Amino acid sequence: MGRVSTEATATFYDEIGGYDTIHRIVAKFYEGVATDPVLRPLYPEADLGPAEERFRLFLVQYWGGPTTYSETRGHPRLRMRHAPFKVTPEAKEHWLLHFREGLDSVDLTPEQDAQFWDYVTHAAQFMVNTFE
Repeated sequence: MGRVSTEATATFYDEIGGYDTIHRIVAKFYEGVATDPVLRPLYPEADLGPAEERFRLFLVQYWGGPTTYSETRGHPRLRMRHAPFKVTPEAKEHWLLHFREGLDSVDLTPEQDAQFWDYVTHAAQFMVNTFE
């Protein structure tokens, strides 16, 4: 008779190092956003900390970690939440530049990096809502 495993299947979140890895990616990303002349005006809050926390919790949940984001904010509804802001193709490129810096700041395998990058490039394109 075969042995039954009691271990849960590891999520991508677990595989990349969990909260600490996502925290480092998002912190590096927001370092770039803070001084970016295209992106910074899209964040109405003087303190980027709350936006950073929301993004971090979203990514934690998306990749299989705790569901704190949905428990505190409800369904992500990403396009709706970004609708008030003019997300242009230029803003998307700046966003991706800083996210790339975040990914480059952590030690992912090439496969993990490719999976993460594939998601964020598609998500960034999906957020573009104006060409003005």
